[in-house]
Amino acid sequence: MRYSPDQLVMQDDWSDLSRIRPLPEIDWPALDRYLKARLREELSKAGAALMILVNPVSIRYAVNYAGYQLFQAHIPTFYLFLPAEGPLVLFNTYGKDSTADEVRQGRPNSFFDGGFDLAEHARLLADDVVTFLSEIGTDNRRVAVEYVNPSLTQALLQRGLDVIDGVALSEAARFVKGPEEIACMRWSIAVAEHGIAKVKEALTPGVSELQLWGLLNYANLVNNGGWHDGRMLASGPRINPWLQEASPRRIERGDLVGFDTDMIGPWGYFADISRTLLCSPGKPTKRQKEVYRLAVEEVEHNVSLIRPGLTFSEIQAQAFEVPEEFQAHAYPCILHGVGLCDEYPYLRPPFRGAPVYDGMFEEGMTICVESFMGSDTGEPVGVKIEQQVLVTTEGVERLSMYPYEEILLD
Repeated sequence: MRYSPDQLVMQDDWSDLSRIRPLPEIDWPALDRYLKARLREELSKAGAALMILVNPVSIRYAVNYAGYQLFQAHIPTFYLFLPAEGPLVLFNTYGKDSTADEVRQGRPNSFFDGGFDLAEHARLLADDVVTFLSEIGTDNRRVAVEYVNPSLTQALLQRGLDVIDGVALSEAARFVKGPEEIACMRWSIAVAEHGIAKVKEALTPGVSELQLWGLLNYANLVNNGGWHDGRMLASGPRINPWLQEASPRRIERGDLVGFDTDMIGPWGYFADISRTLLCSPGKPTKRQKEVYRLAVEEVEHNVSLIRPGLTFSEIQAQAFEVPEEFQAHAYPCILHGVGLCDEYPYLRPPFRGAPVYDGMFEEGMTICVESFMGSDTGEPVGVKIEQQVLVTTEGVERLSMYPYEEILLD
């Protein structure tokens, strides 16, 4: 059967979530002030005069510039000067839609733009940095630099500047979320769960993994979302081990179908939710239910541990004890931070060694708690579950609300 564009798009009455529930009211100026203050606080702690941001996620955080983010991720074209005091200047963008104070023409910062002359362009950019420091009236020569070519670091050093790692500053600024950020994240999660509901509705024998994934992607785009960091959806014999992306495989009756949204949603905030569904009609097997319960138990146990003041090491020591047969295929981490993307902290399961770094949970952090249960015996049963939560004074508040699969828990 052939469908007209009107049937495929214009008569689509489900995808636009704002037609079903109102958009949240966001105080955009308050959000902008909060984010810039967080970045400048980190600059102050580091004793630096200027931060040069190149990561598209960091630039969106700083000045809400959302243009060509995926392009920027592998061909860094634009960059931002964020001073401790003074105007924020954005360079080489394809538009002026940002909260930067000024947009200027800059230097080539990638091989695509600069070719084999990158070292010379870096020298000129270093000159620009020195000139900018004079413009803002500072004699502080400490500069924080994020994700740049070695040639730029070398050029800055040759100009007598004290260069420090800007990633540690830009990432630290994002640890704790303000109320407007949480409101944005709630809406992104609502859009993701709107897509999940459509996936569940469409899950019937014969549909492909890619078709189901397309529904999640479509729901995100229609609601002005961004992209998905992966296409994590697998079914039947492909679900275990995890981390296999969606394929053309046709789903069969009785298959488990697991997915992880990994979604940069509306306003740039991440919705990172995993669920595992059963393809009906039919009843689940005893083994499917057993593995599903284990995954839910791991997530619920680890969610219950989180509270302000607890260290990452303390959480790891009290984490759910994964049965040995599931350890080889377990998810790489038991929890991680989340904001505009996957963020600090990252805490691996205890059977994979001590934490790479320690730290402490704080009120206002947003965390994703993960589980994948799949035996290392080769059986095609696997379950992926993930919940997104907000750290509060009393523990956590759940942000992801999509229900577990009842038929696998009864």
